[in-house]
Amino acid sequence: MFECQDRNKPGDDSISGPKHYTHGRIEPIEVIEDWRLGYCLGNVIKYIARADHKGSRISDLKKARWYLDREIARSERDAS
Repeated sequence: MFECQDRNKPGDDSISGPKHYTHGRIEPIEVIEDWRLGYCLGNVIKYIARADHKGSRISDLKKARWYLDREIARSERDAS
């Protein structure tokens, strides 16, 4: 599995360590990769984690809901 580089490397910036993802001890990408969440659930984590730190909180929460709804629909299709 491909893993991205650690955020603690020198030269962190808006690409390798954006502030809206580095406000805590753990970056969302670390959780997403460790838990092997996949695209939709990974985006749910990403948008929830940054909701209070970048742009519009409501917009990010709606994006998280959109990805969660998509994952639920896929899971329901797979279960039938």
